[in-house]
Amino acid sequence: MPPPKDVVKIAIQMVGAIPQLIELQQTKPLASVLKDVCDAWSLPNAERYALQYADGRQTYITELNRGEIKNGSILRLTTSPDQEAERLYSGIQSNNSDVKTDSLKKLASLSQDVTFAQEFINRNGLKQIFYIVEEGSDTGEMLAHTLKAFMELMEHDFVSWEILSAAFIKKIVNYVNINAVDVSVQQLSLSILENMVPTSRLLFELVKKEVTLDRLLTHLQASNAKLQLKAMALLIALLLAATDAEQRDMMEYLREKNIRQFIHKNIIHSSEPPGDEMAHYLYVLQSISLNLCERRMRTPMDPYSQEQRELLQSLRQTAFESESEAPASNVSTERRRSLCAKEFRKLGFMNNSNPAEDLRRAPPGLLALDNMVYFSRHTPNAYSRFVLENSSREDKHECPFARSSIQLTLILCEILHVGEPCSETAQAFYPMFFGQDHFFEELFCICIQLVNKTWKEMRATQEDFDKVLQVVREQITRTLSLKPTSLELFKTRVNALNYSEILKLRQTERLHQEETLAVPVLELRERLKPELLELIRQQRLLHLCEGTLFRKISSRRRQDKLWYCRLSPNHKVLHYGDVEEGMHSPPIESLPEKIPVADMKMLLVGKECPHMKEKSSGKQNKDILELAFSIVYDVEEYCLNFIAPSRYEVSLWMDGLNVLLGKEMTSERMQRDLDVLLSMDLKLRLLDLENINIPDTPPPVPKPPSNLNFCYDFRHAEQ
Repeated sequence: MPPPKDVVKIAIQMVGAIPQLIELQQTKPLASVLKDVCDAWSLPNAERYALQYADGRQTYITELNRGEIKNGSILRLTTSPDQEAERLYSGIQSNNSDVKTDSLKKLASLSQDVTFAQEFINRNGLKQIFYIVEEGSDTGEMLAHTLKAFMELMEHDFVSWEILSAAFIKKIVNYVNINAVDVSVQQLSLSILENMVPTSRLLFELVKKEVTLDRLLTHLQASNAKLQLKAMALLIALLLAATDAEQRDMMEYLREKNIRQFIHKNIIHSSEPPGDEMAHYLYVLQSISLNLCERRMRTPMDPYSQEQRELLQSLRQTAFESESEAPASNVSTERRRSLCAKEFRKLGFMNNSNPAEDLRRAPPGLLALDNMVYFSRHTPNAYSRFVLENSSREDKHECPFARSSIQLTLILCEILHVGEPCSETAQAFYPMFFGQDHFFEELFCICIQLVNKTWKEMRATQEDFDKVLQVVREQITRTLSLKPTSLELFKTRVNALNYSEILKLRQTERLHQEETLAVPVLELRERLKPELLELIRQQRLLHLCEGTLFRKISSRRRQDKLWYCRLSPNHKVLHYGDVEEGMHSPPIESLPEKIPVADMKMLLVGKECPHMKEKSSGKQNKDILELAFSIVYDVEEYCLNFIAPSRYEVSLWMDGLNVLLGKEMTSERMQRDLDVLLSMDLKLRLLDLENINIPDTPPPVPKPPSNLNFCYDFRHAEQ
């Protein structure tokens, strides 16, 4: 007979004693359970003890989390959190340096537990930590343990970062700014400052003033990858917390210091490729830099602005310089206006009498004008060739430079997500972005020449304008997906991807996607489905058995804590637990937490998940919602919450978990996989029928013959 749901069978250990095997009644007060355990070992003062998980993070058991205890859990009898907090509070004040260091080391470890952290903070423990930092002169191991303990205590959000004293902040800043300290201390100091920056404007201004960009650049050039990562994290935090004007100034200063070239050489092309966290910071830096174009992109041209009119006129003068050399005194105003209108028409403006009207659409606004001017000034030969070549063609075949530039600028803004907020998890940066100062403008210069090249390849007319730009968008997108490392490589690849290659790729993809719609083939398709669905189910379960590394994202979006989850080979238990950075496939025995598949009730996705309900509904959380899912398990309906590293992982896990729950797989990825497998299987089975038309209906069965005299009589043959 199975045990009641409110009873779990567990083991309790104690150093120097034989373990106890007990049936824990969840309805019985924890104090009574502790008293029974202590009595069994003849221990007085049961209130001084507590239960703690023996494996994993060794969390203290409380009335709030006792429901998470599972059958087969191994607990340990240990000193209660309040007693331990009191002991360590005294230990960190000891005059004996060994005792003090050991106490701080233990404090850094135990502070991860929320119950202990609350007890220690209630004893004014943070004040003592502040004192050690403010008054101490140690810059080695003791200080590292102190800062680690401080970070862990602050992670629980019991107190605000704004309580930090000026003296404490000054010390932390000093550890970042001087070289004569341990690297681990500098890493922790950078992390503390990174956490301070988003919490208040005052702290942001203080950190920005005290930790200069030059100092952060020095840390970025360090050979220590972890120190490099923490410096980048603080730099990104400062940029995200800055106003638009401050952000612009900071980015301009970083540009002057050649930060892009340094990143391109020493981080992107270092011996070790950037990790997930560094890739995210590079993506954010790229996004912030590209978003500096947003102001010009959203500003329409002002026809009354002298500066903007001069920029517009410079386009005409650069292209038709020799034609405009006639003395102004010899040409009437009307004649000059007519000449200008003709030249603006040759430039490809739709409204040649008032070309400013073409630039009043925002986006792309003034950004399109900036790109055209940059192209005309930095590649004047290519610019003149583009304009003059098209002005000499027949009217219907000329490629309009201005109209193409305006539309191309809009396309580049959409592809590069200019003006969109940074994603909180994305890692998709372009390596070539960091190899060029004026990336957007230089990319435009390559792509506008691509427009002219594609226009000629397609023998396009004005009616084909949208079609040509659609092909150009595809050429750019396909080439960017290859992640070229430099603009030169991008230029080579995008020019190699000519119109005929695009047509071939489209045809290949269409052939892959097309399915024969003949009724017999559709019937064969339906017969093949169950077998292929079973194949996909097995693949999904195999992926769950291999497991996935997930990141924890706290209220401040820190992503440096990792945990791993995998399915047991017999498909009966989900194992999970915290892991260290760099561990990609931990053995199943090292994952202490378990959820029996039989206890799983349902799956929640996106906004339905408990860990997503408190998030704001802004654009920045949309990508998080798409990656979130939860498993509801046990009678009490506990939840195990996930934030997947990618949409691909979400699909695999949702399908695999649905299989375990006995439900249908519903992800788009499953449908894509099924379509690919069906397509391949059908093509293999129909190879012998190539170029044969398959009728929608089977051919009619012929009528029986009028006589059967043609039948062969075996009996006569045998005689």
